[in-house]
Amino acid sequence: MMIEKHISALLYRYQCVIVPGFGAFLTETKSASIDIDTNTFYPPKKLISFNANLKNNDGLLANHIALQEKISYEQAVEDIKKMVAVWADQLENNDKLILKNIGDLAYNNEGSLVFYPNTPVNYLTDSFGLGSFTSPAIKREVYKAEIEELEEEVPVLFTPEKRKKNYSFLKYAAVFVAALSIGSAGFKVYYDNKIITETRIAEQHVQEQVNQEIQTATFFLDPMPAVKLTVKEETAEEELYYHIVANAFRNEANANKAVNQLKAQGFKARKLDKNKYGLYPVLYESYTTYEAAHKNLNRIRKEYNKEAWLLVKDL
Repeated sequence: MMIEKHISALLYRYQCVIVPGFGAFLTETKSASIDIDTNTFYPPKKLISFNANLKNNDGLLANHIALQEKISYEQAVEDIKKMVAVWADQLENNDKLILKNIGDLAYNNEGSLVFYPNTPVNYLTDSFGLGSFTSPAIKREVYKAEIEELEEEVPVLFTPEKRKKNYSFLKYAAVFVAALSIGSAGFKVYYDNKIITETRIAEQHVQEQVNQEIQTATFFLDPMPAVKLTVKEETAEEELYYHIVANAFRNEANANKAVNQLKAQGFKARKLDKNKYGLYPVLYESYTTYEAAHKNLNRIRKEYNKEAWLLVKDL
């Protein structure tokens, strides 16, 4: 069974996909960028990395394979174990392990396992429909020759040579040149705003599809450390669509205990209803804007809980 296709499918929705007994594939969002040398625009995307130390089975990959292949969870775990053994033998023989649409793995001269990302697809669903493109550079035309021709027809002197002879017309030249510059700048602003508008329309379309399909987390995490974080208070009338997920528990009592621990640290933590996997997700906090949620998510993942993730859903 080629389990890399199942890993690839999960990378669209999760920041961490663990292959039990082998390692974990992690994602990190990279913002949109522009190559000023080639005038090429690159949309936001997910960067893939590999951590060989995360090997414990969290149930995510096995559950997904069981559902997709219509087999039992135990059979899925056994199939993963067999494939991992094949991968290990291949790497021990100094062969490169190629995982389609994910990357390559191989041992270097020092005996360390090195991951080389190779992702022709963009796993960031917010960038659905966006691709890289190259825009022609804006050329600054030299209008001196055309202006000299106009000087023969109208009583206004624009060129420096003739301004020395008739300085009184300098103000008219300044107005005309300024108008040309404003026109060029105005076109650039219009073009940039058009790109931003089209990008936002595409993001809204993608988010509507993602909100219909998004699933809750199935991570089993270690006890959460104490977190002190200043967060913005939300009013009762605001609609909270963005939620930072801390953990998920099979035992409801453990979920309630985790909620109390987070509340003691100042969070507006809460427990969600049991999902279809039989888990009770616990939230750090909910927000009205993506910017606020993403800012706090980065801080929590960097300083406290690397496995925290963002859920976008109307609960």
